[in-house]
Amino acid sequence: MIRRIAHFTVTAAVTLAIAAELVPTASLVAQRVIRGLDASGMDTTVLPGNNFYEYANGNWERRTQIPPDKSSYGSFNIAADRAQQQLITVVHGAASTRAPAGSDARKIGDYYTAFVDTVAIAARGTAPIRPVLDSIAAIKNRVELARFFGAHLRADVDPINLGTLHTDNLFGLWIAQDFNHPARNVAALLQGGIELPDRSYYVDQSSSMVALRTEYRTHVARMFTLAGVTGAEAKADSVVALETRIARTHWKVEDSEDPARGNNHWARVDFTRNAPGLDWNAFFTAAQLAGEDSLVAWQPSAIAGISALVASAPLESWKALLAYHTIEDHAAVLPPPVDREAFAMFGKALTGTPVQATRDHRAVDATSDALGFAVGRIYVQKYFPASAKVRAQTMVAGLIRAFQHRIDALSWMAPSTKAEAKAKLGTLRVSVGYPDKWPSYAALRVSPTDAYGNEDRVVRFTYDRSIAKLRKPVDRDEWVMTPQLVNAVNLPAMNALNFPAAILQPPFFDATRADAMNYGGIGAVIGHEISHSFDNNGANFDAHGRLRNWWTPADLAHFQASTHALALQYDAYHPLPDLAINGQQTLSENIADLAGVTAAYDAFHASLGGKPAAMVGGLTGDQQFFLSFGQIWRTKFREPALRRQLLTNGHSPGPYRALTVRNLDAWYGPFDVKANEKLYLTPANRVRIW
Repeated sequence: MIRRIAHFTVTAAVTLAIAAELVPTASLVAQRVIRGLDASGMDTTVLPGNNFYEYANGNWERRTQIPPDKSSYGSFNIAADRAQQQLITVVHGAASTRAPAGSDARKIGDYYTAFVDTVAIAARGTAPIRPVLDSIAAIKNRVELARFFGAHLRADVDPINLGTLHTDNLFGLWIAQDFNHPARNVAALLQGGIELPDRSYYVDQSSSMVALRTEYRTHVARMFTLAGVTGAEAKADSVVALETRIARTHWKVEDSEDPARGNNHWARVDFTRNAPGLDWNAFFTAAQLAGEDSLVAWQPSAIAGISALVASAPLESWKALLAYHTIEDHAAVLPPPVDREAFAMFGKALTGTPVQATRDHRAVDATSDALGFAVGRIYVQKYFPASAKVRAQTMVAGLIRAFQHRIDALSWMAPSTKAEAKAKLGTLRVSVGYPDKWPSYAALRVSPTDAYGNEDRVVRFTYDRSIAKLRKPVDRDEWVMTPQLVNAVNLPAMNALNFPAAILQPPFFDATRADAMNYGGIGAVIGHEISHSFDNNGANFDAHGRLRNWWTPADLAHFQASTHALALQYDAYHPLPDLAINGQQTLSENIADLAGVTAAYDAFHASLGGKPAAMVGGLTGDQQFFLSFGQIWRTKFREPALRRQLLTNGHSPGPYRALTVRNLDAWYGPFDVKANEKLYLTPANRVRIW
């Protein structure tokens, strides 16, 4: 599995189930100015031991409005907004300078220019999409249907979190290091075929989901009508019915997250035997995968179920589904009425976002997505100084040492297991800021007047580049995140970490503030990513990236008991009256949060060299550390976005991630937490994993 620190499409306004208790006095005065912390955003009338998140962020929650073009808002969005302003400078600059033809800068400028030109897009109407719709209408039998599926297979799998995969293609394709043979790449197929985010959106019988499905069916009909497709109402009924049947075959998020369950190598003949229905030979040939002796079937029962539907569902239903998915996928580069209708469903209805972002901002984002590393190369030249990289690398080294010391100190772990764990740390590759080798975009053609064609060519270019990996050695220095992304990632099979440049800025990192705050911010993020090598999924991989059990039976039992206790702790949180956090679905991220902040705290104290931390604004070093940690998780949600996160995401909502501090002994003293307070855990009940 590949893990990341956060998922930014969902963050929202939440009322914690743990009630805030007002007190007449407070140990800290929130009105003071404290360099590096938002003191005015704190609510010091709340006891930290009753609700640490509210204590650190309560006033910020009350005074902050979610921007109208966002479904959520918080620290990650604040950093992303800063990066967005920087990207605007990069992309606008490329568009205005008319760099030499064929250069990356010219391609950046041309992509943006075409995307932002809605007048030209409107003038073309639906003509750009008509050839694809005509080819779908011309499908006469199941063999031709299989060829179409294969020819339109895309490398659209989010490699950062396979559990929350969403693809509307029949299957998703992921090409990455083979878990059994880490020296080679392998192709994996994953469940797909639906437009809504997850199976629960089709099978959940709650009134809110039933209403959403009704709205979705109306939306599908509108999209057909806007694209000039006849029989819109009947086709919409057919599409929703077929997607519902597909969704029922899908695995749940927590099951898809398990690499041991997903690591199913099937020989080519196994697909016909294990998943009859689809003409697999026609599919693989059209997908350029005919030369592969075996592939990974990540969710085998879902693949079998979908394949059976290819044979049993009416051919016309499949053609209607393909036509609708094609229109939906290209909505942003089709006439504005199509684009607005897509937002009305997937922005307003699905996430509660009232206003669509400006075309200019969307053009910048689309350009950054399409030409990610070309944009990123200019971005780091302008906005990521070498000093920031050195500072982050120093913190990384300190966090790794802290984790090594924690492994050494584990009384429950056998020497043989410790040796394996330390070998993983010893071979961990950490990349900060940007890749050492920049991917080339020389083979990609970009036009300043063809937004639809540009998008289509980028998809094909990305697919071809992914397929080419099957015939190349594993590149252990490959980045899966662009430098301008506010995020971070652990790749257990690669035993590697990526820390993009954009996250190395406030509120996570600020070279001018006290070290205690940086360790509580970016230090906890770094620790989080290191810890993913040892979460319930990462701990299944050895130092070479092989999926292998390197634990003694007793050590594994102890580890699983501790992680189960953490899952139960998060099961008890109810962000919505009718919906709790799924402790198993979010377990790996919760483990990484807990182990990461623990290691960051140790690294902070080790950095002091035995000296006390400097007081800042009347706060001790430990108070600065934990408050900084609490403030990086500040988030407000719109209710539909929060619901989506709880149903589909591997991360707990931000306010609950801040509460992991209740498991650290070191948190209790600095905030004078009492046994009768709501977050208090007895020492025996504090979860200690690493």
